[in-house]
Amino acid sequence: MKVHADEVRSLFSQAMSEMYRAEVPQYGALVDLVTEINAATLANDPELEQTLRRNGELDRLGVERHGAIRLGTPEELFTIRRVFAVLGMYPVGYYDLSVAGVPVHSTAFRPVEDEALRRNPFRVFTSLLRLELTEDEGLRKKAARILSDRQIFTPRALELVTVFEAEGGLEQAEAEEFVLEVLETFRWHSDATVTLATYNTLEGAHRLIADVVSFRGPHINHLTPRTLDIDAVQVGMPKRGITPKAVIEGPPRRNCPILLRQTSFKALEERIVFKAEEKGLVEGRHTARFGEIEQRGVALTPSGRKLYDELLDSVRRGVQVGVAGSHAGAYESRLTETFEAFPDSWSELRDQGLAYFRYSPTPTGLAAVAREKVLPSFDQLVARGYLHFDPIIYEDFLPVSAAGIFQSNLGSDDQQNYAERANRQAFEEGLGAKVADEFDLYAKAQQESIDDALAQLSKAAGKTP
Repeated sequence: MKVHADEVRSLFSQAMSEMYRAEVPQYGALVDLVTEINAATLANDPELEQTLRRNGELDRLGVERHGAIRLGTPEELFTIRRVFAVLGMYPVGYYDLSVAGVPVHSTAFRPVEDEALRRNPFRVFTSLLRLELTEDEGLRKKAARILSDRQIFTPRALELVTVFEAEGGLEQAEAEEFVLEVLETFRWHSDATVTLATYNTLEGAHRLIADVVSFRGPHINHLTPRTLDIDAVQVGMPKRGITPKAVIEGPPRRNCPILLRQTSFKALEERIVFKAEEKGLVEGRHTARFGEIEQRGVALTPSGRKLYDELLDSVRRGVQVGVAGSHAGAYESRLTETFEAFPDSWSELRDQGLAYFRYSPTPTGLAAVAREKVLPSFDQLVARGYLHFDPIIYEDFLPVSAAGIFQSNLGSDDQQNYAERANRQAFEEGLGAKVADEFDLYAKAQQESIDDALAQLSKAAGKTP
């Protein structure tokens, strides 16, 4: 019997979490902190707990994670797409991080159906190195040559992907073996594939280039639990001996959370063994892996996202925040002040078409239409309290926030001046598929909830939907 992709994904995300907890002990401390804060937040906010329960999102909270990897070649990107398909994860969104001085473009592999997201919303933010943004032609060729010599997937993992594609699934034993084999792609290796001199040259071009090119594979560089109160986590981390980054990326604290807020602790400086110039080995240091925490809010419509981007751009033009946290207070104050222009009630967000919502009939509504045998208009159903509208959680990422986390944990304040050079076509050619449009997915989820709610109300009223 074939194992459902949701189950394989759950097996993999659990195995990944256990591996990363063993590799980075501070990650375990972070998960414990988030678990405590989430429990306290739910205890103090029964309405939030009820909303999460009503939408089937409460159970996923404790297992929810996102990870991130950085790939070196289009061929690696093509194969990782096939690997993630076994886990029921598909590319959603295109992110150009060159706008923030990071030479990659990215997508997020994740489940796309509501039920799959409820079962396990594991995501992997996957970036592809853009060597063409490096001016040094010799360095570009050298890095490309190094990357062409590596194979980041085990032979057995590739065999099992082929089995999945041919047979439409894996048996239980195959699924368990697949998880173990693919885990090797994400495992940390403390030995580099290059000399220390080559590493230093790559690092001189950009620290991220050194991280991608110098190792056997795209080690998972962070694994992120989801919190319901990221400000409490930010305050709580130092009490656990964990130093957070200077500011929380994304929108400010609000009554009605929107999109995504992220913070992290600084990347670990780790001992690495490099090849010596002549023969033998030499020791060096590298920073790559860090801890990250996220708080997810409502998904915004194109209009809402346009307003968000305009407000954030205004803030960032006014205040520059370095990795060391210079001007952090001024940035946060300006952020809060500027975002006063963004409506902060669920009703306003809905009425102005700024966010997506999931609708469901209320007991009062079902009873009323059954009694009156009349189905009011959609807006009347909402106004009379016959329909709940709950925020649809944002499942994706923000390029400026992602770049902010990257820069913060590369151990440098350097901002490379790459021109904005999105190249979605080249990315999708390497991927071997189109990336899904996240707005389409949210709009579909909202419309399906409306259709289902109206069908229930029509049935109660004795009407034909």
